[in-house]
Order: sequence, then C-alpha cells, then structure tokens
Amino acid sequence: MKKICSGIFLMLIVILTSITTATAASSQLKVDGMTVQTDVKPEIKNNRTMVPLRVISENLGAKVHWSDGQVILTQSEMKVSLKLNSSKATVNGKTVLLDAKPYLKNGRTIVPLRFLAETFGCKVQYDHLTITIDTEPLMIKGVEVKALLHEYHMTMGGVVEQINGNAYMEEMHRIFTKNMGKKIKQPNDYTWSVHSTVIGGYYKMGQYDFLNKEGSSIARYDLYSLVQSSDKPLTGQPDVLIYDAAVDQWYEFNKTASDSIYSLMETATRNGFVTVISNTVP
Repeated sequence: MKKICSGIFLMLIVILTSITTATAASSQLKVDGMTVQTDVKPEIKNNRTMVPLRVISENLGAKVHWSDGQVILTQSEMKVSLKLNSSKATVNGKTVLLDAKPYLKNGRTIVPLRFLAETFGCKVQYDHLTITIDTEPLMIKGVEVKALLHEYHMTMGGVVEQINGNAYMEEMHRIFTKNMGKKIKQPNDYTWSVHSTVIGGYYKMGQYDFLNKEGSSIARYDLYSLVQSSDKPLTGQPDVLIYDAAVDQWYEFNKTASDSIYSLMETATRNGFVTVISNTVP
C-alpha cells in the first residue's frame, strides 16, 4: 500500500511539474504593456521563472555583451556581470547570490526573471498566462512621459512612428540632454530635405517629441546633420547639431551620441517597441 501511495505521489509531482513548465512555456511576456517576442519561451526551473537574457535586458534599457566568459549588462551607471552555471553575479562590483543559475538553451542565455527585475527596479506581475514587467516611467519637468514620436523625411514623403517602452524613452532623453555641446546661433541654412540644402547647410535627420498622456509635447529635440561635399570634406563646422524646441536654442551635438540614438531606434524596432503612425513615402 505504501509503495502504491508513493507511486501516486511521485506521479502527481511529475504531472504538476509538467503543467507548471508548460504554463511557463506558453506564457506571454509584456514589458510596459508591449508584447515581447522571444525565440526561447519562459520556463520554470527550481520554481523560478527563467527568461532569455538579451531581449528582456534590451527592453529594460541595458546593453548586453560578452567578455572573458562573462555576460555584461550595462545601463547608465549600472554594470552587472553573470556567468553561465554560476550562482554568483556582481552588481556594480558587489557580489550577489542568484536563486537559479544562468544556462544556455538554443544558443540563448537564460536567467532568472526576478533577478533582472529587481536589479533594474522593475515590477513583475503574473496573471494566468501573462508575465508583465513594468518599469519606472520617464518624468520630464514633473510630468510623466507616455510616448515618444519620431518623425523623419525622405526625398518624397515622410514617416511618423511612435516609440514605446519607458527604458527606450529614458535612454533617448538621457542621450539628448547629456550630449549637448556649446550653444550656437541658428544656422543660416537648414531644412528637412538633404536635397534642397546647400553644401555647408544642415538637413533635419529626425524630430523627437516626448508626449504626456494627453498627447501634448513636453520636450522636443531635432537632430541636424551637416551637408558635406563629396570632393572636399568641410572642416570647422560641427557634423551634428541639436535644436531644443522648449528653449528655442541650438547646440553642437556629439556625433557618437547621434549614432547611439539610431542604434537604440534599431533595437526598439527589432523588439517590437516601434509603431508606424503614418507613412507618406511613395
């Protein structure tokens, strides 16, 4: 009789574990209300929800790279290091213990969700088959930012798209405000179209509007690029300018920072955090 009971008990454990694992594998991941698509689904290991590192970290505003057998996450002033199959991690140089070890699956690094959430100050909620991760909203002048509009023009027509995700908006705002150079006068020649701008003038690469919940602009930054000559590159002029619409002021802008904005846009687009509002390009 004891053997029969033990067998039944063991079977129940196996069934419950299978159900829990299957539920986790079919769970939908959302970050700031946006559904995140992953090629490796969440799963349960040792009663911990495990998720793919890169796609979650990127959507929480962290950059991911490998160095000396470690995966390094960087976000603003934060640096996190993890090793595969190790229960130890470092956060800004301090060692912390993980309740589940990172591992590889289908070429993806899988890590405990709660560790990522707590490290980056996020809230995690479980509701049936949905795992929701909420990050802190971006505040500008005490007003919460709900969305970021990006507009750019081509030879004919233009595109308006909305960037979602608090981490993306916060990082973009940080790049804009931290990389303004010295104040300058308004350029003599500037326009939306590179084809109607003279050599030495500036064309508008993009306009970025941070919007409140009513859809009104809280802050706006326009990036302009110098129109160069293919025969003789210009010297003595900044390659990139930024216009701060809130204070009606032009500044020199860091070229590397400008490249970072476009890299961030590519990441947000790849991860499904960019929605095209209008597209008039033929």
